[in-house]
Amino acid sequence: MKRYECLSYCLFTTSLGIMGIMWNTEGVVRLQLPEKDPKATRKNLLLHSRVRAEEVSKDPQIGKVIQKIQTHLAGKSQDLQDISLDLSSVTPFQNRVYLKTRLIPPGHTKTYGEIARAIGSPQASRAVGRALGQNPFGLLVPCHRVVAANGKPGGFSAFGGLSTKEKMLHLEGCPLGKSLE
Repeated sequence: MKRYECLSYCLFTTSLGIMGIMWNTEGVVRLQLPEKDPKATRKNLLLHSRVRAEEVSKDPQIGKVIQKIQTHLAGKSQDLQDISLDLSSVTPFQNRVYLKTRLIPPGHTKTYGEIARAIGSPQASRAVGRALGQNPFGLLVPCHRVVAANGKPGGFSAFGGLSTKEKMLHLEGCPLGKSLE
């Protein structure tokens, strides 16, 4: 696991609420979905940081990322796959899950089992669920687009739980159960 001397972060407003983003020279390290209030969002964003993090008010590169996220959450789907992620803090299994999940386009879903099969671990649908439950990249690794085999939403560990997951899918024009298969 890489260690960085300093990470940068900021909070920003979206249609879902106040979000937080943390980054370094490699890319986004963490994207925190909204919590009950901005203080809780900041706390959870910084909770997993093992190094010093500096709040930054303006950064041209991350400003473009934030704009894409805000536009996406305003109901105008954006391709977020080109946003660089620093995956150095995730396990090899999580890395495979996250990279495959990033390929699900807005407006579509896949099941935990479909992701497991796609990464070559067909019996690992529960492990896929656990990996997505630990997803540090929020919307950038669109775990909200992964649903249970029965077409139901499955789980969602962000504040607001399934209600937040359903709002995110709705913003993308995706009724639950609209799979790519």
